[in-house]
Amino acid sequence: MMEPTTLELVIVRHGLTDWNREQRYQGQRDIPLLLPDALDAMDRLRDQLAGERFEAVYCSDLTRCRQTLAHVWSAGEASCEPRFDARLRELDFGDYEGMRYADLKDQPLYREWIDSRGEQPPPGGESTAQLRQRLGAWLTELFQAAEIEGHRRILTVTHGGVIRELRRRFEAIDFWEGSVSQAQGRRLIFTHRQGGWSCSSSSAVPAPASVRP
Repeated sequence: MMEPTTLELVIVRHGLTDWNREQRYQGQRDIPLLLPDALDAMDRLRDQLAGERFEAVYCSDLTRCRQTLAHVWSAGEASCEPRFDARLRELDFGDYEGMRYADLKDQPLYREWIDSRGEQPPPGGESTAQLRQRLGAWLTELFQAAEIEGHRRILTVTHGGVIRELRRRFEAIDFWEGSVSQAQGRRLIFTHRQGGWSCSSSSAVPAPASVRP
């Protein structure tokens, strides 16, 4: 019997922006990084990824993710070009983009959205079901490309909501509980058996100091 094929997906959130600091919903607004404030966390991420060779690199097409990718990964580290994909964008928060919790907490529709875990879309925005649909299509293509092109390690730079949804799917935790800080993410290990992929482990990126070699 052949050994199962494994795939390592390192998926990280973009660095700090001004709207992150102000705790505003960014969604799909094209907000750039807050520099130089974003650099310390991105430097830690870059140091963690140093020496890792990725056969494929995916990235949200929004500026803050492009800037983060440029800082933490050098194209010279792999014989590939990054693949920029709008399906990796943040959840579309609709009318809530640019707003803060303090601005919205007393609005009934906002409370319904929170209580529904995003299943009910915000006014003018996107539901988590729609997010799952576009991420599902992206994952299908990612796994197909991995099988055809022989990828064993993939880097992806995206947004907090995307990582929340992937953690909900592969770690079986609540959507709101799957948050990660800026320039942090998860290392997901997938195993291919009997014609399908399953997630066998998930760990923090950068790894906590206590578990670093």
